[in-house]
Amino acid sequence: MEKPADDVDQASVEEERQKMLRMLERDRLNLPKLRRAIERIEDRNFGYCEETGEPIGIKRLLARPATTLCIEAKQRKELREKHLRVA
Repeated sequence: MEKPADDVDQASVEEERQKMLRMLERDRLNLPKLRRAIERIEDRNFGYCEETGEPIGIKRLLARPATTLCIEAKQRKELREKHLRVA
C-alpha cells in the first residue's frame, strides 16, 4: 500500500482500512450461519422453522437466507429473551 501524501489522505486510508476490517469481521461471524444453511439444504430442512417445523416465509428467507426460525418463532424467542433480561 502506498504511503499517504498528507493527513487527509492518511485519514481516508485509515477509514477504508477500518471499513474493511468491519466487513471481514461480519463475514467471519456469518460464515458458521451460512455453513449451517448449506447443511440444512443438504438435509432438505432448509426453509423450515427449527422450532415449529412450519415453512419459513419466502420474504424472510430472501431477507435472511441463513435464518432457522419463522417470524412467529423468532418473535417468541425475542420476547422470552426480553423477559429474561428484565427479570
